[in-house]
Amino acid sequence: MRLNLLCIGRMTLPFLRAGCDEFAERLKRYLPLTITEIKEHKTGRKQDLPKIIATEGENLEQRIPQGSFVIALDQGGKNMRSEQLAEFMNDHLVRSIPEWTLLIGGPYGLSENLRKRADLVLSLSPMTLTHQMARLLLLEQLYRCCTILRNEPYHH
Repeated sequence: MRLNLLCIGRMTLPFLRAGCDEFAERLKRYLPLTITEIKEHKTGRKQDLPKIIATEGENLEQRIPQGSFVIALDQGGKNMRSEQLAEFMNDHLVRSIPEWTLLIGGPYGLSENLRKRADLVLSLSPMTLTHQMARLLLLEQLYRCCTILRNEPYHH
C-alpha cells in the first residue's frame, strides 16, 4: 500500500519541518510515501473564506488518484486510538487496498465537498491544530501504526 499525503501549505516552522522529515523517513522504511504541498491562499477578509476553502478543495480533489482510499483530516471526524488505526491499516493491507490518500486542509479547513468525498473523515484531536502540527501528528501516527503491526517496541 502506498501513502499519498496531500497538504495545503508549506512547512514554514523549522522544528515542525524537522519532525515531519524525521517521521517521513521512518515511515518510508515500511510503506512508500509521497507528500504533495499545494499552495495556500491567504486573505485578510472574512468574506473571501468560502471561496478560498472551495478553491483549495478543488486543488486537493484534482490530485486524488483514482481508486485511492481517501482519508480527510477534520477535528469533527472519527476518533481512533492508535491501535484502532493500525487495525484499520492492517485490514486495508490484507484486502490489498493500493493507496491511501490523506488530506490536510489549510488554516480554514477542508471544503464540505471533500469531507463528503472522503471514505473516512478522521480526527487527530477534538482540539484545533494548525495544519503544520496536524501533518507532524499524522506522520507520527502512521509510523506508529506500522510499528504496531510489526510488533516493534516503539509503541508501548
